[in-house]
Amino acid sequence: MNNFTAHPENPAQIPAAVGVLGGGRMGAGIAHAFLASGATVVVVERDGDAAEAARGRVADVLKKSAERGTSTEPLETLSARFSVSTDYSAFTPCGLVVEAVPEDWDLKVAALTAVEDRLDADAWLATNTSSLSVSGLSDNLRRPERFLGLHFFNPVPASLLVEVVLAKSTCAELAGAACSWVEALGKTPVVVNDAPGFASSRLGVAIALEAIRMVEQGVASAEDIDAAMVLGYKFPVGPLKLTDIVGLDVRLGIAEYLSSTLGERFSPPQLLRDMVERGELGRKSGKGFYSWS
Repeated sequence: MNNFTAHPENPAQIPAAVGVLGGGRMGAGIAHAFLASGATVVVVERDGDAAEAARGRVADVLKKSAERGTSTEPLETLSARFSVSTDYSAFTPCGLVVEAVPEDWDLKVAALTAVEDRLDADAWLATNTSSLSVSGLSDNLRRPERFLGLHFFNPVPASLLVEVVLAKSTCAELAGAACSWVEALGKTPVVVNDAPGFASSRLGVAIALEAIRMVEQGVASAEDIDAAMVLGYKFPVGPLKLTDIVGLDVRLGIAEYLSSTLGERFSPPQLLRDMVERGELGRKSGKGFYSWS
């Protein structure tokens, strides 16, 4: 049986032990969210250097949370429940593992099948994909009914939304449990049936691609396009700055996938392709539509 615990400040149940595969910016944010909600968390990375980098990212998020006064527990207590590893067997005690590796189909399939082999039969498995078919990924698993999508948003600590993406085989028990986990994290679950781009990526990418076309055509500057959406439509951040935050290479990959599944309306602008080719990936490279130096 899965072992569950309830955070004292929130009656919704979360798994007592949670694993995160991949400790990049998104994985670190997911790890922090579950730590802050009372779980013990292990992050598994591909090698020792990546694992230590993941440890540093999570430690940084925990420290910032403590400085802002948003943590309900001392930093030392949170840190004591966190560990990193390069061994998938570290996931064996976990009631839930969230995969957060890059948006590459073959990489995700290999990662998910390797994780499933280390889990108990009653553990749950989730992918943080922002666009790939959750049902298609589930076809590669031995227990597809125990698998779904948990699409977190960047930055995870500040975001209030998680898309709960149901594959064709996701069981009703998992669908309900996932919504309670998201609520325990202090976020709002939005339940979406599996479809290309789900709800958020499909709409968000459509707006971002049109904004990029407007820059490409000289309609307005990136700053003015973003200002129009922030001031006119109450977006918290403009679509071009958000593209920088997400990563232009990530946006390009999602657009190419949506174009292949939904048609030419999602075809990436040449400007986006050119910027990625030049290494202008946004915040992580220091330059995108904005300078991040």
